[in-house]
Amino acid sequence: MSTDSTVKTFFNSPQFAVVGASTNPAKFGHKVFTWYHAHSLPVTPINPASPSIETPFGVHPTVKSLSDLPDPEHTSLSVITPAPVTLNVLKEAKKLGIPAVWLQPGTWDESVIAFARGEGADAEGGYQGAVVAGDGGNGHGGWCVLVDGEKGLRAAGKL
Repeated sequence: MSTDSTVKTFFNSPQFAVVGASTNPAKFGHKVFTWYHAHSLPVTPINPASPSIETPFGVHPTVKSLSDLPDPEHTSLSVITPAPVTLNVLKEAKKLGIPAVWLQPGTWDESVIAFARGEGADAEGGYQGAVVAGDGGNGHGGWCVLVDGEKGLRAAGKL
């Protein structure tokens, strides 16, 4: 499903968002959000429970949902949520026209991958954008922005 070309497509977006961005520095939602800042990428944290997230790069106001993103059609989305939540995130991303999503390891199961690929009775035509997910990449749990992101940034000419 995912290839280096899909990763390049993901990073060709001018803006990024992290759904599941966390205030807790020990959680991957915080680590992934901070990774975008460490690479000087414009990123919006999505967290319905916290008004802001602090990183070594400052304090960043959050938005509560995908629909609160200022320009979803030009925003690639990193997802760090449990699989049942991820499926709903993908459905909303499809409705909003988000061009690409990166499903971090642990965020997907068979139903999420089936929807992403447009397979199965519940696929509803699937997610229509680029999807980085599943087995592959250089991480032991599949494609991970923390492991595979810099290669994608280089391919997109952003590093």
